[in-house]
Amino acid sequence: MRVHVVSDVHGNSEDLTRAAEGAEALVVLGDLIDFVDYDEPTNGILADILGPAATVEFARLRSEGGPGALREFTKRLWADVDDPRARVDEAVHRQYGRMFAALGAVDVPVWLMPGNVDVPAMWPEFLAAHPHVRAVDGEVVEIGDTCVGFVGGVPLPPEVEPRAGAFRSYMRGAAEYTAAVEALGPVDVLCSHAPPAVAELAYDVVARTHELTSPALLEQIRATRPRLALYGHVHAPLTTRARIGHTECLNVGHFRRRGTPAVARW
Repeated sequence: MRVHVVSDVHGNSEDLTRAAEGAEALVVLGDLIDFVDYDEPTNGILADILGPAATVEFARLRSEGGPGALREFTKRLWADVDDPRARVDEAVHRQYGRMFAALGAVDVPVWLMPGNVDVPAMWPEFLAAHPHVRAVDGEVVEIGDTCVGFVGGVPLPPEVEPRAGAFRSYMRGAAEYTAAVEALGPVDVLCSHAPPAVAELAYDVVARTHELTSPALLEQIRATRPRLALYGHVHAPLTTRARIGHTECLNVGHFRRRGTPAVARW
């Protein structure tokens, strides 16, 4: 079975409509929303509401800022905005309208998992209009004759608890995320938004930082030995693939930039 897999779509609805061409199924590993556009500061929800300069400084602090600098900058940004949550939710809802319209144009089954830049609580109204698109998170499904497990979002460090903000990003507490991973059990293919906790897989050479991940993913791979572990999240990884024992680990690529899917044969 030929399956196309994409991640980190970040608003690229045009290429998403073509992502399943030649495939029997499409798997989306999250991040439909373009919140902060690092390639074009005039795009993205942050720029729409607060201006391109906010995006430029956000990107700088993400790669160069000291501990807590990005959090403090973001807090100051929203301080003078009237009802920032409502304004962000409205912008996110508009983007989801475009993104689900693109998925609706795909003529094969679609399996959609949330990334950290997603608000899955908004999805039911869009999913109702597109029955061939199925949301999956913390569950195991059969795609063809292959057993595939999905765990969405990204875990916070163990000492950090999720907090409310202007954008309801899908950042999960470490214990919650670990429980979701462990509950999957053995699968043929393990799909996550975050990479397993391997330094060269989690390091972004452009942002110059190790992206968040969870040791639970690595332990699950070692314990259950899936054939494949597919993920995204790291836009410019030090390396795109590695083998952990029996398992081939693959970053399926930054779809926002490359516009083409990874191809898997199950």
